[in-house]
Amino acid sequence: MRSIWNGSISFGLVSIPIKLMNATENHAISFRQIHLEDGGRIRYRKFCELEDREVAQAEIGKGYEDADGSVIPITDEDLAQLPIPTTKTIEIVAFVPEDLIDPLQMDTAYYLCANGTPAAKPYTLLREALGRTGKVAIAKFALRGRERLGMLRAVGDVLAMHALLWPDEIRAPEGVAPEGNITVRDKELDLADALMDTLGEVDLDELHDEYREAVEDLIAAKAEGKEPPTAPAPEGGKVLDLMAALEKSVRVAKEARGAGEQRAQQKAEVTRLPQRKAARTEPKETGGKKRAPTTKKTVAKPGATANRTAIKQTAAKQTTTKQTATERSATKKTAAKKAAAKKTAAKKTPAKKTAAKKATAKGA
Repeated sequence: MRSIWNGSISFGLVSIPIKLMNATENHAISFRQIHLEDGGRIRYRKFCELEDREVAQAEIGKGYEDADGSVIPITDEDLAQLPIPTTKTIEIVAFVPEDLIDPLQMDTAYYLCANGTPAAKPYTLLREALGRTGKVAIAKFALRGRERLGMLRAVGDVLAMHALLWPDEIRAPEGVAPEGNITVRDKELDLADALMDTLGEVDLDELHDEYREAVEDLIAAKAEGKEPPTAPAPEGGKVLDLMAALEKSVRVAKEARGAGEQRAQQKAEVTRLPQRKAARTEPKETGGKKRAPTTKKTVAKPGATANRTAIKQTAAKQTTTKQTATERSATKKTAAKKAAAKKTAAKKTPAKKTAAKKATAKGA
């Protein structure tokens, strides 16, 4: 980050050289003024009223206009030589509890950076002292042509400073509060408390500028020649009964919060298991034909799976036993048939031989 001011912190007799840096940045989308007829850019030129001519930036200085209209020139050297100690010093004047500072007084925020190695030790000392006591330092400093109030506090490992408005720069809230005597019932307050409790807290890091995103989408659509997105129709501005509106708000907030907690719980319960590589098995061949591999279904209950597996195994064993008994019976029957056939063939063979012998004897 680039420093915008160099000086020191005056902490009693301790001096801490520091650099001042902007702690915030502006993300707003800026527009140019253009001529609607031809799109030409509109520029402002600086003219001198007396000479009626355009002047360069190097010719421009500062001046104070007095009540009579006369202008008193003021140079940067005049401002730098002002007889005040805060021109180059952040002078700490008190240490107070942080809740003593009205947020209405808070202005621009800055980071304070230790300027050089010798400044590291006293810088750390001040930071740790503020962090341990829980207090903030009230200081005076001069920046951009004026003296200001500042509030120094410890933010993590660094010191931050918030420029504060002077008390007389805070306007009194005259005419801002509602007029008349308005009474709020206890039941309405109870519903308001319930609505606040239901809405709960929010993580500020999750909030973002939706308006800027919508403007970016509009610019992108126009650049691509597309139809820009349109805004939804506004809801009617009907004034509802306060109690009914509070009760409905509490109900809607509870439903939204319950849905959010349920989504968060589901997200927390989901646990991704490592994927197993399925083993590739070659299909078995039966009778020259390939049998398609079977697909196993995953069952949620392991007990039921074990029971079904046991039943299947028992049935398979019984089937195998029956098939074995049948095969043995068929084998026995086949063997018996073969034995009977052999006996019959043996009986017929001697008779044929006897007849052949008798026929031979007769012929002789």
